[in-house]
Amino acid sequence: MPALAEICNNISAATGKTFVCKHQQASGGGCINSTYTISDGHDIYFLKLNDAQLNEMFNAEAEGLNEIHHSHSIRVPEVICTGISGRQSYLVLEHLVFAHGESYSHQQLGLDLAQMHQHCRDQFGWRRDNTIGSTAQFNQQDSNWIEFWRQQRLGAQLQLAASNGYGGQLQKRGEQLLCDLRYFFAGYSPQASLLHGDLWSGNYAFDTNGQPLIFDPAVYFGDREADIAMTELFGGFNSHFYQAYQEALPLDEGYQTRKTLYNLYHVLNHLNLFGGGYLNQAETMLEQLLAEIR
Repeated sequence: MPALAEICNNISAATGKTFVCKHQQASGGGCINSTYTISDGHDIYFLKLNDAQLNEMFNAEAEGLNEIHHSHSIRVPEVICTGISGRQSYLVLEHLVFAHGESYSHQQLGLDLAQMHQHCRDQFGWRRDNTIGSTAQFNQQDSNWIEFWRQQRLGAQLQLAASNGYGGQLQKRGEQLLCDLRYFFAGYSPQASLLHGDLWSGNYAFDTNGQPLIFDPAVYFGDREADIAMTELFGGFNSHFYQAYQEALPLDEGYQTRKTLYNLYHVLNHLNLFGGGYLNQAETMLEQLLAEIR
């Protein structure tokens, strides 16, 4: 790892404590970045590496983690430093030890997430763009949630899908849905809540005290239902989580329909990232949504 010495110097500058790496170990858990744990025998950090041109991806992740941290709601790993060294960009985070969560841990996750979702702004979006997986996620601020979701979420993914060769019914049905989005928001006006943005089961854990934490965010301010919807897309969140969240911050009854609208964004993103295996799922979701309008 040719950049390690410079990274260690930057860790030392950020922490005010000399850090010289004596042990490094590759760490699994992602298909986008190379990840390692590095230690001087006393302190240990979690290191992400990627190409130098992807430095802004790490900067956005660091800012997102800090945004959540400053909401004083749910724990995230502390950001140590980020930068470029040679041909590599890097992000250094607090190293956290994960443990098995008990039922109260999942309840606390629901409560903490509800608290985070009550951290609101007057504009949807965020101060900067970031990424969802490795796909650009656009966050130009807008006071109109429907326009934001139309243009910067579903519209952007459909355009990317078209450029990737997915036309035909996907685009035809997608355009129909974009024209009729208002149907799904009759009598419902979401607040601009702080969102994790990529809340699947691989992006939460529990520490050794059973307390919840989240990481790898794609932060923006939007309808809190979008976060909850993604927890249902791939599973991995239990009934204790949902019960605690609902008691703290009940969902609108229209959520049961809108969750498909919100998860369509992630399925389209998986189509664009991983290929045609997600095409049928995306088309089926579009048909389900259009059937609600007819």
